[in-house]
Amino acid sequence: MKVFISYSQENKPLARCVLQALKNAGLDVWDDEYDIYPGDNWAKVTGEALEQADAMVVLLTPEALESTSIRREMSYALGVQKFEKGLIPVLVGIDHERARKKIPMIRYWKTITMSDFDRQEEGISQITQALRAVA
Repeated sequence: MKVFISYSQENKPLARCVLQALKNAGLDVWDDEYDIYPGDNWAKVTGEALEQADAMVVLLTPEALESTSIRREMSYALGVQKFEKGLIPVLVGIDHERARKKIPMIRYWKTITMSDFDRQEEGISQITQALRAVA
């Protein structure tokens, strides 16, 4: 299973932690830090990675709620049947109501909540289980 992780650049440390944990769990995770090379067309390479992905994890933080790229990636997932069960929104440091106000389409998916940045193991475990259920 190929997994795409959508996140705000301000949350790169969290994304790296989740990415590494998913790789350690045996999942094939697209890694923008290593899979985009100098001179690559970022939008094109990211779009190709989304097309090849079987599932998408979206790390929704206060910063991510303001990101047009996150909205664009979620809109893409909304229109693609393979993501019907393979889109996993993860709320980090925000509640459901705030997420719904900023990204109304989130009501279509079950979410995972990570209570804070210091206790990530439980949330990462839930993400891994959700991805395995999609496979």
